[in-house]
Amino acid sequence: MGARTRLIDTAANLLAEEGVAAVTLRGIAKAAGVSHGAPLRHFTGRAALLSAVATRGYTELLDRGTGLPDATPRERLIAACHGYLDFALANPAMFELMFRRDLIDPADPELTRVSSAVFDFFAALVADLQHENWHPATDPRLLASSLWASLHGLAQLWLWGGLAGASFAPSPETALAVTLDAYLG
Repeated sequence: MGARTRLIDTAANLLAEEGVAAVTLRGIAKAAGVSHGAPLRHFTGRAALLSAVATRGYTELLDRGTGLPDATPRERLIAACHGYLDFALANPAMFELMFRRDLIDPADPELTRVSSAVFDFFAALVADLQHENWHPATDPRLLASSLWASLHGLAQLWLWGGLAGASFAPSPETALAVTLDAYLG
């Protein structure tokens, strides 16, 4: 394994174990057992290294799409929505990092490519459902954006405690079911 990969692995592990705030260049170098300056030989700075870590998160999310059931467009879209929420709840620090534009380099080409691929995959699922007369005249990317925003908000509210203790939302799955019913009827 190369030094660059080891630094990304170390940063991803540190992120999962201790959260976003713990992922500093100094902390990564220490955990990787390299000099404090070593990360800067492979990355232009913290944002570049964290972009590589966030790219892994988007790649994992995209890979979940390949495991969707061979089912109706509606069932596939619902499964993708569940997969998104499951990913967020299982990987809260990674989920946070992926959307922290202040910590990553939003212009990083690989990050842009993979995050766009995730959205394009989701929009394609929405477009497939539109062929079954679900909002057929609406731009599928707009529908996908709206649904994604709802999923993302639900995940964030649950992770940050905004819904976790609410008596009307006994589980994230229950809240997701209501969200999907509102969108998909």
